[in-house]
Amino acid sequence: MVKLSVIVPFYNVQQYAPDTLKSLRANAHADFEFILVDDCSRDGTPDILARAERELPGAVYVRHEKNGGLATARNTGIDRARGEYLTFLDGDDWLAPGYFPQLVDTIEELGCDFVRTDHVQCTARARTIQRMPHGRRGVVMNPREAILPADRSTSVDYAYAWAGIYHRRLVDRGLLHFTDGLRTAEDRPWIWKLHREAESFAAVSLLGVFYRRGVASSLTQIGDVRQLDFIRAFDQVIEETAQDRDADTLLPKAVRTYCAIISHHLGSIERFEPAVARKLKSMSAVALRRMPQDVVDEALDSMDIQRATRLRRLRRRPAAAGAAA
Repeated sequence: MVKLSVIVPFYNVQQYAPDTLKSLRANAHADFEFILVDDCSRDGTPDILARAERELPGAVYVRHEKNGGLATARNTGIDRARGEYLTFLDGDDWLAPGYFPQLVDTIEELGCDFVRTDHVQCTARARTIQRMPHGRRGVVMNPREAILPADRSTSVDYAYAWAGIYHRRLVDRGLLHFTDGLRTAEDRPWIWKLHREAESFAAVSLLGVFYRRGVASSLTQIGDVRQLDFIRAFDQVIEETAQDRDADTLLPKAVRTYCAIISHHLGSIERFEPAVARKLKSMSAVALRRMPQDVVDEALDSMDIQRATRLRRLRRRPAAAGAAA
């Protein structure tokens, strides 16, 4: 019986994959499996993973013949997973030795659907501890209670899939798969669904994931059209939350977050290719008008003047042909 399945997508990360795999070896256990999903890399990553399949205990190597993006690669891993628990790691990040055994012990002791952890953010040589924005630690709670308040950072804003561990029953209930084909913000609909529909969770002060930020090949650093998938991701959050039994309570949080993300992208629009920047503006304007307008008004009234003015101006922008997401 496999206790833990670790799903690790890789795409063109030959520079970082050896460190990732070395850290997996330092977390190997007789009943752990490591599902290494190569998302059709074009560099030396496949050769590194093929070697790892032979040398890393518990390794299972899966290769996509077509690049599908992080969400699709994670889904491939979930479908192959046999473990009682599942977790994730990205192919350019790494782990502290012995972290996964501690993580399994933690969720087994708490007995909840999922556990969320802190992590270490690594930007060049700088190391910064990032805390999961939830004050109560080691206490099993209803995940819905951790979505609000709307005007503060909460658990649904800490959307990193690899910052936690998840019981298989979430897979059986259809709550752990990602929206296929999303190229960015794939964690957002996923974390919202978890918090709306899972029955129990806990946050713990456990550090072990080292998140490598600012990698040149990461989509967060690339200003092409794939970045605009955040609109499709948040449209899904809004649509699904609007159908929730507590929609009146939860929608203000979803709308405010969506508005804040749009403002964030507009505030750094110079990093986008010119055609993508134009499309960002037109698609965002349509998205703002697509949301419940009374809720948007409340969200903008609660924001600082700079962001609110930017978004109000955008909302008045004339619709352009083909601007719908």
